[in-house]
Amino acid sequence: MKTKAVIAALLITLGIIILAYSGITFTTPGETIEFLGLRVETTNSHFIPPIAGALVLASGIVLLLVKPRLV
Repeated sequence: MKTKAVIAALLITLGIIILAYSGITFTTPGETIEFLGLRVETTNSHFIPPIAGALVLASGIVLLLVKPRLV
């Protein structure tokens, strides 16, 4: 497979997954807070909305269907 087709397939798959779950939530490590000898680790929550999944899906389809231009 060509690189363009592989990237398009990955974008389409990712877009379908995001739409199927109505958005994806994930966490990343945040700051570590030390107070009076107590160490507290925080996390940051992030949300990828379904509209982003629709845009990723559409861009994968466009990438798959558009033919390269010869200059």
